[in-house]
Amino acid sequence: MALRRGFTLIELLVVMAIIATLLSIAAPRYFGQVDSAREKALAQSLEVMRDAIDKFRADTGKYPATLTELVEKRYLRKLPVDPITESTETWEIVPPPDPAESGVWDVRSGARGSGRDGRPFAEW
Repeated sequence: MALRRGFTLIELLVVMAIIATLLSIAAPRYFGQVDSAREKALAQSLEVMRDAIDKFRADTGKYPATLTELVEKRYLRKLPVDPITESTETWEIVPPPDPAESGVWDVRSGARGSGRDGRPFAEW
């Protein structure tokens, strides 16, 4: 009888099915963690910028005219990147509620869509 070497087609299919099953379990968890990390980074970026706006207001008695003014006056080292849109250009400026004042009262993400909790990114 001849000596056989290698794997049969059935053995290869079984191994591929096991690998596919493991990937179908692991992939959603991985991508869920990536989304969660981006949301946490967005919340942190918003907190840092809002804190800088508040400090600017406390120091100068007015709100900054633009977000770049926070960088120019060294309240921020650099403008953070929106982790959802991956851009510094998509931040949305919220003006002060008092029409007599101007400038940046608050900042929000310009990202479309919602977080994992169902809240739109623009309302964070």
